[in-house]
Amino acid sequence: MDRTIPRVSLEEGHARRAPLARGIGWGFIGGLVGTMVMDILLMGTFLAVGRPALLCFSIVGDTAARVFALAGAEIAGGVPAGVAAHYIIGPLVGLLFGAAAAAFPALRADTLKKSIVLAVLYIEILSQPLLAMTPILLKMTAPVVALWYGGSFVMHLVLGLVLGSIVGYGLRPAPSRHC
Repeated sequence: MDRTIPRVSLEEGHARRAPLARGIGWGFIGGLVGTMVMDILLMGTFLAVGRPALLCFSIVGDTAARVFALAGAEIAGGVPAGVAAHYIIGPLVGLLFGAAAAAFPALRADTLKKSIVLAVLYIEILSQPLLAMTPILLKMTAPVVALWYGGSFVMHLVLGLVLGSIVGYGLRPAPSRHC
């Protein structure tokens, strides 16, 4: 049974139905594709400036390993842990955004622009606690912290743009058919 949430269409003036499952599905896809686009751009940028392409995955993996160590669990850091973290967190935050966009009237984007703006704000705000852990746990110097935050802002902006575009497309109202 598909759970649905009323959706108001300004064009037709009556309630429409936006299934929560659609929001979750489009959000998951948006989070996954956004993470992939972000990572491809990030790896290309690293290669262009003469750094290892997988550097970000290594940093994220080392941060994840430190977080788990603080909780008393030991995991290996490095690239595999970073890839796993990216591809668990990215689709999960996308899924949550899509669910919220389908479930809450205030977050329902009636335009693609609104969906993108909401997704960018969501990603940039949500990522801050995760990004703050890295400089603290890995004891980064001030110039490296500035690069970390600058690069992360741009990359998460890309993720938000892709997520908002995909969720906005997937949850757009069906075209009205007037005879």
